[in-house]
Amino acid sequence: MTLRVVLADDQRIVRDGLVTLLGLLPGIEVVGAAADGAAALELVAEHAPDVLLTDLRMPGVDGVEATRRVRTEHPGTAVVVLTTYVDDEAVVPALRAGAAGWLSKDADAEAIGRALRSAADGQTTLDPVAAARLVGASAPAPAPATLPDGLTPREAEVLTLIAEGLSNQQIARRLVVGEATVKTHVNHLFAKAGLRDRAQAVRYAYRHGLTGG
Repeated sequence: MTLRVVLADDQRIVRDGLVTLLGLLPGIEVVGAAADGAAALELVAEHAPDVLLTDLRMPGVDGVEATRRVRTEHPGTAVVVLTTYVDDEAVVPALRAGAAGWLSKDADAEAIGRALRSAADGQTTLDPVAAARLVGASAPAPAPATLPDGLTPREAEVLTLIAEGLSNQQIARRLVVGEATVKTHVNHLFAKAGLRDRAQAVRYAYRHGLTGG
């Protein structure tokens, strides 16, 4: 199944490069390219893509606002943020706005392709550099002796792996359990912690010191 993508970047050379780069990846079709967030919103409304790949810093409607509006007005379209700025001040608003992925512009084509597919599948991808910056910036306390919200040690372990950006399938392989078992743990920890999606789970893990860093 072809993944349909709209991308937005205010730098033409970057935008054209991304169109070319994504066009070389199998199973990905760029259906529109925009120079700012406002134009990206129009393209999303017109084409109903699977994913919007957007720069963060753009004039007018920036990537955060574009993300927020896409997730509100076109919930069938996931959003991946691709930007130069790997710092917590950029990551947190993007995740809060509903971004399912956050990548540095240093990411290679394969990493971008994986992030786009993960976002379309409802998974969260966080660039390792961005994750390290976010963990460092938030300076979480050591993992508490008593886990928050009644999480079990296994649920906390699954949460830590979610914060590392692993999918359920990858977590299953890491823990040597079935994927159905992982899904059960995820459902339980989401219910206990009042989480709606993996982006919230990532923030929750950082806030409570439940990361692998």
